[in-house]
Amino acid sequence: MDRDRGLAQALRRPRDRGLSGHDTHVGAVVVGAGIVGLATARALQRARPGWPVVVLEREARVAAHQSGHNSGVLHSPVTYRPGSHKARLCAQGQAALVDWCAEHGVALERCGEVVVATEPDEVPRLAALAERARANGLVVHELGPAGLADLEPHARGLAALHVPATGVVDFPGVCEGLRREIEDHGGEVRLGVGVQDLVDTRLGVAVDTDQGRWWAERVVTCAGAWSDVVARRSGLVPPVRILPFRGEYLELRPEAAHLVNHLVYPVPDPRFPFLGVHFTRGIDGTVHAGPNAVPALGRDAYGWGTVRAGDTARFAARRSTWRLARRYWRTGAGEIVRSLDRRRFVAALQRLVPEVRPDDLVPAGAGVRAQAVAADGTLVDDFAFARSGPVLHVVNAPSPAATASLAIGAAIAGWLLDDRPADTIPTC
Repeated sequence: MDRDRGLAQALRRPRDRGLSGHDTHVGAVVVGAGIVGLATARALQRARPGWPVVVLEREARVAAHQSGHNSGVLHSPVTYRPGSHKARLCAQGQAALVDWCAEHGVALERCGEVVVATEPDEVPRLAALAERARANGLVVHELGPAGLADLEPHARGLAALHVPATGVVDFPGVCEGLRREIEDHGGEVRLGVGVQDLVDTRLGVAVDTDQGRWWAERVVTCAGAWSDVVARRSGLVPPVRILPFRGEYLELRPEAAHLVNHLVYPVPDPRFPFLGVHFTRGIDGTVHAGPNAVPALGRDAYGWGTVRAGDTARFAARRSTWRLARRYWRTGAGEIVRSLDRRRFVAALQRLVPEVRPDDLVPAGAGVRAQAVAADGTLVDDFAFARSGPVLHVVNAPSPAATASLAIGAAIAGWLLDDRPADTIPTC
């Protein structure tokens, strides 16, 4: 009865919503042309050659949001809990991406990262981090002040951890390459197509958009900051809700870029999924500093001047938002102050590289992290998915999702095409 009702509603919807009436039948629809969506479409094609696959993206280009607004780091599973989806998929995805970039001529460099302990209480946490990294299969080197000076002469710390496997990569270039690969194998990437509804019927999944309807045997949604919105459009109540955080970056002037040789990180605070402000040397040689983590007033609010009133009202109305705020209000207030006061931002950077001066830094871009928050206000740190029949939603794909994208795509293809039961898929 429910499926019959869904079928009737789906068949009425194009007329009710003023759609064009255009119907296209395909094997799979992937919603979202970020790196996870594109990698998933590629994996579906590889798993079932000749199967028609289409990627639908509401923006006018691929990698319009998180995939094109990040630090470009090729992550290693240093901080992730051994055995977690993050740790496993990051390691697998890094290896796959290194090979893929070599094959497709996309810029990638294994420059290594250095994690620096600047306070006495951080030294034992750094040692624990080294053990965690080794448990995840990484080769790491524990350093004292002299060893740190050899790698990073301008950094200062009591101890450090060197991870040679970490690198940087041109993620927008990866996305363009994936797009070409999908199209070369008979798939489509449709830009400027907004998905409005997803209805599972006896005829397949009806994907209603502002450009017509697609009928698909399988659907994957990779909507990033809109993941919970798209899940609700399919009738699924997602286990978490997205609360966006903006990460703002500064950039070292070219004459100061020599102050940083590798990727330089502080020892992470285990209470938070954010890494704290750090230095990253980009694939083009520029050195970025940041990001902080301030609440964004919209899912695509890349600056304080952008306010999405509807988004903001919905975020403020959630109990989970207020529970999160009660738990972390001091930290959140500090991040906001640091966003508005350049001196605080610079002071955080000087803990790692004391020679950095305010005049060495200029504003750079910003990114928006789609942070999943559980009903009790806790921050969800691992990858999470939700499945309803032939539709699978990527509910949470935080960093290192870009690094892990090829592995995530392969896993999703396996879950969907092998018809595994829902209880075998990692969920929140």
